[in-house]
Amino acid sequence: MQESSEKKSNQYSIAFYNLENLFDTNNDPTILDDDFTQFSERKWNKKRFSKKIKKLGQVISQIGYNEISHPPVICGVAEVENSYVLDELIKSKYLKNKGYKYIHFDSPDERGIDTALLYREEYFTITDKKTIALHIVNELGIRDFTRDILHVRGILDHNPVHILVNHWPSRRAGVEETNYKRLAASFKNREIVTEILLNEPQAKIIIMGDFNDDPKSNSIRSLVANDFYNPMEILLTLEAGSLSYRGKWNLFDQIILSHNFLKPHSNPFQFIESKIFNPNNLREYKGRNKGIPFRTFAGRKYLGGYSDHFPVYSMFFIQN
Repeated sequence: MQESSEKKSNQYSIAFYNLENLFDTNNDPTILDDDFTQFSERKWNKKRFSKKIKKLGQVISQIGYNEISHPPVICGVAEVENSYVLDELIKSKYLKNKGYKYIHFDSPDERGIDTALLYREEYFTITDKKTIALHIVNELGIRDFTRDILHVRGILDHNPVHILVNHWPSRRAGVEETNYKRLAASFKNREIVTEILLNEPQAKIIIMGDFNDDPKSNSIRSLVANDFYNPMEILLTLEAGSLSYRGKWNLFDQIILSHNFLKPHSNPFQFIESKIFNPNNLREYKGRNKGIPFRTFAGRKYLGGYSDHFPVYSMFFIQN
């Protein structure tokens, strides 16, 4: 897709996308990546990896394009194994001419999956970047190693903004049993926000990620509190979300904004709208799973799809 000369120059989209197990094909003995090697049951080979990279790049290039003729200037991602897979992604067919760079740090997650931030350097300039560890222990006092929180500060079209990219602990062992982990992640994000505001009282802050909780979950409500706005709350319905589990829609993927994006006056950087990016080609097209995200695998069965999550995105107006 070529960049349109009619791009709405004062509008930008910012996205988040869980890429669902974007592993390379090599076995790394330090992490649990055995399922994603060429000799595993899933037969994760170069051909399948390249196909997934191409598909994900195509999706990212299309997010928000119908509205503003312009792919995202910033896109947070989750479930990437390392810098190699990110290198392959930004130089893939549909992204190679978009000017994407990325910020990535290896996290202590036992599966080796990390968050990262893709950005188009023509529009977004990095001024600071770091990770913040999420220290969680179980009832036995044993640490649960999970993804770090990625904190990036940058300038978007002359406007400073802080971005926190998250991938919170999963619900795999049960929603209630693991709730304390996501509450801990929520509190850690609030600590980061407090520190940002001590140094920059008027800071614009975007918190994005796969939170493994819905907008009305306690962890998200604690995160939003009284000084953030969650535009994703109205997007979760019985018929729509960013992922589906056992016939029920969830909206774990969210982009949460500090209130100053909503100021009606003296605000050159304003929020417009948030959406789920879920065109037909990203959906299962038949059978009992019709309409849900078209995944790469269903269990061990290779489907050749994109991800088990839809991307989400927010659009902004900037006037300088």
